[in-house]
Amino acid sequence: MNFQDIIKQGIPSVLPEPKAYPAGANRAPKRKDILSAEEKQLAVRNALRYFPKEWHAELAVEFAQELKDFGRIYMYRFKPNYELKARSISDYPAKCEQAAAIMLMIDNNLDPAVAQHPEELITYGGNGAVFQNWAQYLLAMKYLSEMAEDQTLHMYSGHPMGLFPSSKDAPRVVVTNGMMIPNYSQPDDWEKFNALGVTQYGQMTAGSFMYIGPQGIVHGTTITVMNAFRKVLNKGESPKGKIFLTAGLGGMSGAQPKAGNIANCITVCAEVNPKAAIKRHEQGWVDELVDNIDDLVARVRKAQENEEVVSIAFIGNIVNVWESFLAEDIFVHLGSDQTSLHNPWSGGYYPVDISYEESNRLIREEPDLFKEKVQSTLKRHAAAVNKHTAKGTYFFDYGNAFLLEASRAGGDIMAENGIDFKYPSYVQDILGPMCFDYGFGPFRWVCTSGNPADLDKTDAIAAQVLEEIMANSPEEIQQQMQDNITWIKDAKENKLVVGSQARILYADSEGRIKIAKAFNDAIERGEIGPVVLGRDHHDVSGTDSPFRETSNIYDGSRFTADMAIHNVIGDGFRGATWVSIHNGGGVGWGEVINGGFGMLLDGSSDAERRLKSMLLFDVNNGIARRSWARNEEANFAIKREMARTPKLKVTLSQNVEDDILNKLDFK
Repeated sequence: MNFQDIIKQGIPSVLPEPKAYPAGANRAPKRKDILSAEEKQLAVRNALRYFPKEWHAELAVEFAQELKDFGRIYMYRFKPNYELKARSISDYPAKCEQAAAIMLMIDNNLDPAVAQHPEELITYGGNGAVFQNWAQYLLAMKYLSEMAEDQTLHMYSGHPMGLFPSSKDAPRVVVTNGMMIPNYSQPDDWEKFNALGVTQYGQMTAGSFMYIGPQGIVHGTTITVMNAFRKVLNKGESPKGKIFLTAGLGGMSGAQPKAGNIANCITVCAEVNPKAAIKRHEQGWVDELVDNIDDLVARVRKAQENEEVVSIAFIGNIVNVWESFLAEDIFVHLGSDQTSLHNPWSGGYYPVDISYEESNRLIREEPDLFKEKVQSTLKRHAAAVNKHTAKGTYFFDYGNAFLLEASRAGGDIMAENGIDFKYPSYVQDILGPMCFDYGFGPFRWVCTSGNPADLDKTDAIAAQVLEEIMANSPEEIQQQMQDNITWIKDAKENKLVVGSQARILYADSEGRIKIAKAFNDAIERGEIGPVVLGRDHHDVSGTDSPFRETSNIYDGSRFTADMAIHNVIGDGFRGATWVSIHNGGGVGWGEVINGGFGMLLDGSSDAERRLKSMLLFDVNNGIARRSWARNEEANFAIKREMARTPKLKVTLSQNVEDDILNKLDFK
């Protein structure tokens, strides 16, 4: 059978032979043994319902063994034999082009060059899954191959519930991931219900089919690092030869070394998993690998002396680096962390002074001891950071829950008021006021032809559009516009593509709409093939996350999730090709609600109508909320949008003077 026939078949008619695990594959960590004997039986029962009864006896034994060995049932033998990668949209067997575009995006998320643990259907973050098992993948692809333009596929945490009649204007796919009753949304609840096969952690863009490799976060990371240096250096002073120290080289964190190179500094990034570090080095996302702390110290001193721009991956624990640099009196200008602390007890963060292999054993066999070691390491990590900041290091939380988990571990990271953290999140200090409040966020697109020439053309189109917009932009956003123009003009040279022919570009509402329309016009003229639009959930409107995306909301509403819910509903009826809403992502299960969309541009007038309607709301929903929270930059941005969009009417905050409130007596 060829690739197309395998997709159309779905669950095979003949039971496949068991598969050997691929040599050299990066296997996901073993999960907690958290189910009772009765619940394990239920997990196997749940898994078997995808298959004919005559297979049950054989598969029951196999699935029970998978559950015992890995804590999950992945159904390895049902992984298809064809190469998983983003093909040209025309290669997919589909009755409608929108469905083919979604199939392409799914396959890109599972491409071994892109995905962190592809055999376990995990794209990034240690547990960010596209599907829970391979049966779900097979069924979803089959449904998409059969989908008509008046049907919608509903996805429940990776499970394709089915195709339902809808309308041409409805989304082709609606995705939910991890949507739990609030009282059942603790980390161990994820372990339990994911093991049962009834929910999954979709991260942000893994479970929404919108991941584009580490490029997906590199523009935001570059903006953050550049502006962090602008905060600490004198005007005109270069970051060359100055250190940005951080950790993590996984799915999203793997963008850090590339961002550091673009920002012209020395990046030192620690990673405990050798395979992850080697993968990023082979892909060209980090310049050098070092696995000895003394060698690292010597290499960094040389880079400082020569004012180099270089990225160095240290294969080892970040705590050793912070402590060694302190002992060796190496000054760190910027510090952060992007380990997967949203998932601290299942391989997202590793304890110091214990090997990677031994840590993985503890996760499975002695989880309480592993947790104890992690929390001890977090306290030590925080203490080392504090000593560096006392010497002048600017440290910021990169939204991975480092400060949150360090505080829970008893680390010294609380401010004097006992409520706030002593260090800001990068959204509080940089991305929030500079980008999100003005509507700038991680817009992205994928050229579905798979032709690099199409990506070059879209880069040129986007650059031209931004230059035209900048000519008439207000002073308040001139710096952002120039940074984004520089980014898109240098994008090809920076070699950002991993997997699909995709691009990330921070843009505001005006920029996104005008760029998308220009793409659609080029498609109509036959200059490029169809384009999928999307964005990271880490954006202006898509995510309610009190310790990251909405951390610069100070009216008390940062713990609410109305914005993200309104966003996914609003995008759905304004023209999105698919929409998704997730519990968890970035900072962890139960800590965030986030959503996203995908939209296929096919050169039609209908696509133009949809992009104008949906993109306007997708951005300005968040600006309106931020304006209502009394953020000055957002107030400026929403007033500007209302002036050019007469049908947009937003409730504005009437801000009270402090002296009126200070006279009130609540004692």
